[in-house]
Amino acid sequence: MRTAALHPLDLSLAPRLRAGATLRGLFNGIPSPALVEMCGHAGFDFVILDNEHGSADLQITEHLLRAARAVGLPALVRCFEADLPRVLDMGAAGVVVPMVQDVTQAQRLAAMTRYPAADTPWGRRGSAFSTRAAGYGAFGGAAHTERSNAGLLLVVMVETPEAAACAADIAAVPGVDAVFVGPNDLAHAMGHGPRWQDGPVQQLIQRVLGDVAGTGCCAGTLALTTADEARYATCGARLFANVSTSLITQALQAAAHGVEASISY
Repeated sequence: MRTAALHPLDLSLAPRLRAGATLRGLFNGIPSPALVEMCGHAGFDFVILDNEHGSADLQITEHLLRAARAVGLPALVRCFEADLPRVLDMGAAGVVVPMVQDVTQAQRLAAMTRYPAADTPWGRRGSAFSTRAAGYGAFGGAAHTERSNAGLLLVVMVETPEAAACAADIAAVPGVDAVFVGPNDLAHAMGHGPRWQDGPVQQLIQRVLGDVAGTGCCAGTLALTTADEARYATCGARLFANVSTSLITQALQAAAHGVEASISY
């Protein structure tokens, strides 16, 4: 008799995040299962499948989640609020939601990611055990509800000055596991265009990271270099992401020209 099937939900990231670990991953908007597998073999702690700026539809997203599970790579999905229920039912380890503006929105998102239960009476996630997340019924029932509530992650993105002003309050919302500062959109919203390395933008990023970390919530942001990561770590950040297209393009440019190339993401 063969061994039991692998559970489709990889929820190994949540306990590491909640234990205070420093975690490194990357955004990937390229709809390639092979590339997701490569990210796992490379040793990243997680991948964020980017359905905000990437071109994958929901069917391809499910295949990307399968590829991540095959190599033991926890996969979050950056998606819009309307897609959140289906993404979770596909078996994502969690969701990253862009442009979260205030506490009310954060509370609504938290409710969408948790089933109603004794310790999450505010949960409003719709229950179905026929989905991939529940093994198409093989891992359904109360165990699926408890496992999902305990192990799924909600990462909200702060990307405007208005959201930055209430970042600590957003971080304190029950069910919010991490607050991730999006530097490019924040720079644009501040009138700096794509220049997120400008002093005022960096000052606000670092202030928000410190505010979030001060609540006990995990703080994160984009870190394209080791220097970026070191600078933000001093503010309390410990969830860092690079960008797959940036890494690939830089490597291709270096190979083409024999020098290291620097690009914007």
